[in-house]
Amino acid sequence: MADKRDLLILGGGLVGMTLALAAARKGISSHVVDRADPADLTAEGFDGRASAISTASWNLFRNIGLAETLEPHGCRIENIAVTDAMRPGRIDFQPEPHEGTLGRMFANRQLRLALFEAAKSEELIAWYSEAEIVDRQRGEHGVSATLADGTSLEASLMVAAEGRGSPTRDGAGISLAKWDYRHRAIIAGLIHEKPHDGVAWEIFYPAGPFALLPLLDDEAGRYRSALVWTVDEADADGVLKLSDRAFLAEVEKRMDGLFGALELNGGRSSYPLGFHHTAKIADHRLALVGDAAHGIHPIAGQGLNLGLRDVGALVEVIAEGKRIGLDPGDAQSLARYEKWRGLDAFMVALATDGLTRLFGIPGKLPSAVRRLGMAGVQRMPSLKRWFMDEARGMSGDLPELLKG
Repeated sequence: MADKRDLLILGGGLVGMTLALAAARKGISSHVVDRADPADLTAEGFDGRASAISTASWNLFRNIGLAETLEPHGCRIENIAVTDAMRPGRIDFQPEPHEGTLGRMFANRQLRLALFEAAKSEELIAWYSEAEIVDRQRGEHGVSATLADGTSLEASLMVAAEGRGSPTRDGAGISLAKWDYRHRAIIAGLIHEKPHDGVAWEIFYPAGPFALLPLLDDEAGRYRSALVWTVDEADADGVLKLSDRAFLAEVEKRMDGLFGALELNGGRSSYPLGFHHTAKIADHRLALVGDAAHGIHPIAGQGLNLGLRDVGALVEVIAEGKRIGLDPGDAQSLARYEKWRGLDAFMVALATDGLTRLFGIPGKLPSAVRRLGMAGVQRMPSLKRWFMDEARGMSGDLPELLKG
């Protein structure tokens, strides 16, 4: 007899596996299928990227039982400093003492380790790693996927969580708006002389944002940060080929001595930057989550957090539907998910795209206008509060799993 489950989650990355665990906490079962080998994804040096986990996303991790495992590995973000090329007129976002932090920084590897370990012991999750899907079907009464080894998996709802190049989304014929920024993000770890004090820096240059994200000190007690440096695509290969000494000289120039002497912590990597947003995030017995639905610029560190909001909303509509006897793939539940998440995701995507273009205008006059506007925001507590709530993910109609 086939092991039919509630969800068939295609993609077991950060968003897909969080969805499976969040669903399990509500008694919702799932198959999770992923092409990758978990051992590769959690290997030292596989992915030097780090993610800013907003307050709302941290609430989600706490509500699904991961906070105790993750807490020792996260660096608290106490403040966000935004500046136009280190010139006067910066904005500082700092929450009130009773509000806690603006979020936490985690190495992506550490997030994967915690998620994968929790999934192994969860009976409501059937996990298929290193698996190739050769066929996907969505029928009137359920969905299925056939693996290369002949295994057939059945469920009520198919969820595409495969990332930007989602074959499930494309196979469903869901159209999307997209463009290439012709920029690349250079990722590197830095060890520095002065402490970061929990401050995340977003330094805007015409070529693109230059972000310094606070990490925990290493085992030797040295101060560390993650660098995400956006460069023009035409310059990216040249930047990657620089010697360590030359690379650090370019980084130091853009930091204006902020953290004192620098050294590299690990290697360098890069990935191209683009924008895409689907026309819809739900179809017949199909829901899209995370980058399968919306890929945005990392300018404000909201990409993963946007996907985790999808997770909270989808789990909530399915759980509430099941309580009144609805099938997890019911069209009413999916319509509610579409309405709930579609507009929010679109507005965040537009905002990040707009910021990228606004700060990319070169010249002294545009810079002066931007700095004047930033100085105005700095003097307006209500406007700063709105921006902080957005950064913390605590604005709008939040799913229950993302509330404190």
